[in-house]
Amino acid sequence: MLDVRRLQVLRSVLATGSVSRAAEALGYTPSSVSQQMAALQRETGLTLLEHVGRGVRPTAAARLLDERAGAIFDQIDAVEQALEDYRDGRGTRLRMEYFTTAGQSLVAPAVAAFHRRNPGARVELLLEPAGDPALRVSRGEVDVALISSEVPAGLDGVTETHLFDDPFDVVLPADHRLASQEAVAVADLAGEPWVTHEWPLGSCSEPLLRACAAHGFRPDICIECNDIDTAQGLIATGLGLGVMPRLGLAAPHDGVVVRPLVDPAPQRRIRLLRVAEPHAEEMARAITGVDAGGAGVVPQARRG
Repeated sequence: MLDVRRLQVLRSVLATGSVSRAAEALGYTPSSVSQQMAALQRETGLTLLEHVGRGVRPTAAARLLDERAGAIFDQIDAVEQALEDYRDGRGTRLRMEYFTTAGQSLVAPAVAAFHRRNPGARVELLLEPAGDPALRVSRGEVDVALISSEVPAGLDGVTETHLFDDPFDVVLPADHRLASQEAVAVADLAGEPWVTHEWPLGSCSEPLLRACAAHGFRPDICIECNDIDTAQGLIATGLGLGVMPRLGLAAPHDGVVVRPLVDPAPQRRIRLLRVAEPHAEEMARAITGVDAGGAGVVPQARRG
């Protein structure tokens, strides 16, 4: 196999026209350059240089080698540039999955902050694909995952960060009998018609279902919906009430009232999973720097 460093020496000799000038350009001694040329000729089995006066003249074989070596060094330069871009966040491709209610309050500002620091990066956002997000991070299928579910134990190569606990709030029609209360007890929701924002009820709703079960009832679901904005619109018409994670209620519908749910106050744990890569760490810093407005702050109620 040809030694790339010797090819570099050959190119310098051909460019300067002499061994001594090549040695000066490379910071070598003339004898070192001569030794490198002799070794390269042995590797190729060809005569590469002919002595002419005090200089050297390349043979046809040397010119061919010089031409092809130029392409090799162009590729090496491209690889080095790509690595530098990767270290600096330029040209990065980051894949992140998230759950619906994190989109507006958490994901959007985090991606904006990430792009300000990495303007050449490409971010691919995946909304709740089927399957286990923790396993996808472990297998390297995604770089970052925002989750509201439990994390399986023993996953290799996955860093887990607990971001915050997201409480559930009750969303009521503006003229509902409970709308005048500062907070609503879980027991007061028994027998009320519910509009869901998640169907079927999954990991997001588990803390809420446990709170209802502690008071001896299950939600009486009258309308099944998979969109939090549509669910709020349905609630505003008076069809029922809803219980939704606060993170998804940054912009309540004009016709609803939002109140904290208490006695007990169910909440879900919001976690961040990521691989140990610089771009994933950068996104993690962007996410943890977001004031999501969902933890500990009740969105301002709007009355129709």
